[in-house]
Amino acid sequence: MHRRHFIKAVPLAGMVGAVQPGHFLQADTKLAGSPVITADRAYWTTLLTRICEPVMKNLAVGKLRQQMPLEVAPGYNKPVEKVIYLEAFGRTMAGIAPWLELGADGSEEGKIRARFIDYALKGTAQSVLPGGPDHMNFTGQFDGQPLVDGAFLAHAFLRAPKQLWQPLPDTVKQQVVAGFKSLRSIRPGYNNWLLFAAIIEAALLLFGEEWDGMRIDYAVKKHQEWYKGDGMYGDGAEFHFDYYNGFVIQPMLTDILKVLADAGKGNVKEYQQAITRMQRYGEIQERMISPEGTFPVVGRSMTYRNAVFQPLVQLALHEQLPTSLSPGQVRSALTAVMKRIFEVPGTFDGNGWLQLGFCGHQPEIADVYTSTGSLYLCTTGFLALGLPKENAFWTAAPEEWTAQKAWTGKSVKRDHAL
Repeated sequence: MHRRHFIKAVPLAGMVGAVQPGHFLQADTKLAGSPVITADRAYWTTLLTRICEPVMKNLAVGKLRQQMPLEVAPGYNKPVEKVIYLEAFGRTMAGIAPWLELGADGSEEGKIRARFIDYALKGTAQSVLPGGPDHMNFTGQFDGQPLVDGAFLAHAFLRAPKQLWQPLPDTVKQQVVAGFKSLRSIRPGYNNWLLFAAIIEAALLLFGEEWDGMRIDYAVKKHQEWYKGDGMYGDGAEFHFDYYNGFVIQPMLTDILKVLADAGKGNVKEYQQAITRMQRYGEIQERMISPEGTFPVVGRSMTYRNAVFQPLVQLALHEQLPTSLSPGQVRSALTAVMKRIFEVPGTFDGNGWLQLGFCGHQPEIADVYTSTGSLYLCTTGFLALGLPKENAFWTAAPEEWTAQKAWTGKSVKRDHAL
C-alpha cells in the first residue's frame, strides 16, 4: 500500500480540538528520511476525531444548536430544526461507539477516548434534558425522521453498552427510554425503515426495559422475504442498486439478530445465516474498491461517503471477515478509500463541520432529505477502531486488495455467488 498521501492529510490535525498525528506514532513507525510514515490506525483515529469533535464537543456543553450549520440539499423537504440535531448526534454516536467501548487508558489514544466518552455521556444528557438548549425531538409530530436517527442512537448503545449506556445517571436513562418509546408513534416505511423500529426495541431489550417483540419479528421476517440472493437484500420488495445494504440493512439486521440470540429470544442459525450473507456482501464490497481507492458512485445517499462500507468494516470489528479477505488487505483498501474521500478540499467547512457532498463540497449530489446532520453517518465507516491496536487488523502488514492485484496481472482467486 502506498502512503504517499499522508503529507496531504496533515491538515486533518488542525481542526477543532483535533489530535496531532504525532501523538499516535507507534513502535512500527519508520522514518524514510522524510516524510514521516505513520500507521493506518493513527490516520483513522485522527480523521474520526476531526469529524466527530464539532458535534460531540458542542453538544456536551449545550451549544450544538447554537454552533451547527444548517446546510440542506436543493429541494430539501423536512423541518430542518426539528430533525437535524438528532441526526448529527445519533449518527456520530453509531460510528464512534465501538472505539469508545475500548475505554480510557494511559496511552495518548486512550486519553482522547476518555475525552470523547465524557462528551458522549454529557451529550446524551443534553439531548434529553427537558427545556435544555439542545433538547432533541424524539417524536413524529413534525416528521418521521426522528425514528431513523433514534435508531442510530440505539445502535450506538448496542455497540458500546459499557461506556455509553451503563454509566449514564438513572434519570438520563429513563429519559432516553421514554424518548425511544415515544418513537413508536411513527409508522415506519415498508422498507429498511422497519429495521429502525426494530433496533430500538432490541436496545430496550438489552436495557432490561419493556420491549415490543412484534416490531422486531415483523422487520426480520420481511427482510428474510426481501433477500434477493448473493448476499443482497431488497429495500422493500424491490431491489435498488444503491448502498442501503451498507448504510442500514446488513449492519442493523445482524446486530438485532445477535441481541435476540444472546438473550435467548432468537434463532442462532438465523443470525449465522445473516452473517454468511453479510460476508458475501463484504467480499463484493472489497472487490468494488478500485486500484486507486475509488468505488462506483451510484444510488441514493452518496453524501454518507464511506458509510457505504459499514458491512465490511463491521465484519472486521467482529473478526468475522470471510476467509477470502485478509485483515491487511481490507485495512489497506479502506484506508485508501478514506484518503480519496476526505482529503479533497471542501469536505469540511472553515469551522470543521462536514459539508454536503461525496468528494468535496457537492450540494447537487445530496438527496432532498439530506442536511448537515445526515452526513455524520460516515462515522460508521470507522467501526474497526473498536479493535485493540494489538489486533491483527492493525498489526498485519499492508496488502494489495483484489482490484490492485487483478489490474497488475497478479494472482487473483475466482469469485462465485453465494
